[in-house]
Amino acid sequence: MKKLTQVLTFIFSLIIATISSTASAYPKNGFDLENSIIPSEKILSGGPPRDGIPSIDKPKFISAAKASYLKPDDRVMGIVVAGEARAYPIRILNWHEIVNDVIKGQAVAVTFCPLCGSGIVYEADFNGKAHKFGVSGLLYNSDVLLYDRETETLWSQILSKGISGKLVNQALKIVASSHTSWQTWQQKHPQTKVLSNKTGFKRDYNRSPYGDYNDNKSTYFPVAFSSKKYHPKERVLGITINGKHKVYPFSELAKSNKTSLNDSFEGKQLRLSFDVENRDGEIKDNTGEIIASINTFWFAWYAFHPKAEIYKAK
Repeated sequence: MKKLTQVLTFIFSLIIATISSTASAYPKNGFDLENSIIPSEKILSGGPPRDGIPSIDKPKFISAAKASYLKPDDRVMGIVVAGEARAYPIRILNWHEIVNDVIKGQAVAVTFCPLCGSGIVYEADFNGKAHKFGVSGLLYNSDVLLYDRETETLWSQILSKGISGKLVNQALKIVASSHTSWQTWQQKHPQTKVLSNKTGFKRDYNRSPYGDYNDNKSTYFPVAFSSKKYHPKERVLGITINGKHKVYPFSELAKSNKTSLNDSFEGKQLRLSFDVENRDGEIKDNTGEIIASINTFWFAWYAFHPKAEIYKAK
């Protein structure tokens, strides 16, 4: 009996090893990872299947005066496209992660990863057509992998480029956005429209499905690199210029007791304007052109860019 048990254990071990070694050959959530620029074993299932977290594809908007469901300190992502301001409450994005929107004829994809606290807006008109995005149900470095329904390319949100599929390595163009309180956004843009909570889905937008995740030190999924230099959920602004990265932790910006500062990186003179209280900021070069930045958690930025230069208050 003992010998039989040993034989069965050995066979079982072989089966497990075979499954592990060939797992990367099988698609995940129906996506073909054959040409993935990320090792397929590092692409993890977040739990839900493809579109298990449903994007909002037919968003409805209301005036600020009618947005009674929002509290002054609720966080929103705000954008201005073709002179029109729109706000997308985080309490809704927590449940949907993507809003496919069209503003004055311009298609945009508003994306938010609750696990990384990262909200990024992209131009969705590229390669001669408008694209709509969905939630793949897959993660890399705890960050959402998006997919476009036209080509089924998988896109890394924080890397902002295709990581597998037809459009692999193609970059997405970032649209400048603000991450701030509803009160602050409304004061700056009194004519703003705001995403209605009548989304067509039955979700409790009065609570977060992630509890106190934004404040505690825990993360749900493994990441490639980690650092204890700051609290994992410390908010940072990250930029990429000439393939090099720099990050501005808000705890460092707070030490200046100012709302703006000058800096330089990769030969560019930069002007940072920031709101420490709301953990929001914008970076421009010396011509006044906005430098695309990513507002996210420290752990998420470091996981992708461990060699990034870190701004330190003088």
